[in-house]
Amino acid sequence: MSLRTLKRRRLECKTDYKLRLGLLKSNFPRIVIRRTNKYFIVQVVESNEAQDKIVFGITSKELLNYGWDKKSNGSLKSIPAGYLTGMIVANKMKNGEYIVDLGMAKNHKGGRLFSVIAGLTDGGLNIHANKDVFPSKERISGEHLKPEIVKLVNTVKEKLGGKFEDSKPVKKKSVKKGGGNK
Repeated sequence: MSLRTLKRRRLECKTDYKLRLGLLKSNFPRIVIRRTNKYFIVQVVESNEAQDKIVFGITSKELLNYGWDKKSNGSLKSIPAGYLTGMIVANKMKNGEYIVDLGMAKNHKGGRLFSVIAGLTDGGLNIHANKDVFPSKERISGEHLKPEIVKLVNTVKEKLGGKFEDSKPVKKKSVKKGGGNK
């Protein structure tokens, strides 16, 4: 019996090759979500022959432009910040079907990574996700944090609110009437 050598990126806990192969075979654009020590990084990635191309990328630092207080920038990796970052990405991307790539990050039910996915789905993107793993509405609105964070979340939602009401996708499918050859 011979020993099998593991690939370097697998040893470094950076790439799960079995999961990556499944994501590439799906032929859907991926939304890659990463959490650093300070921010969330959300990128929309398209793959062509295993070559990744980043179509759009954003960090939760973008919330500072929408009214998030600079004094509270340490909370840019919180559940409300993740939700709002997902809403911004959903606003800037065209409607379509996407698949989420969380990488090798530990993900827990109701955790920060799932708050970003909740923001993406509430923003109008078509992502297949089980809503049971999303954080509760109280945690998304920041009620479990300091009262200042709740105020920040509300101000950012107000600034984003006008932009999202216009771009909400209509769930109805258009059907051609009188189709067929005559």
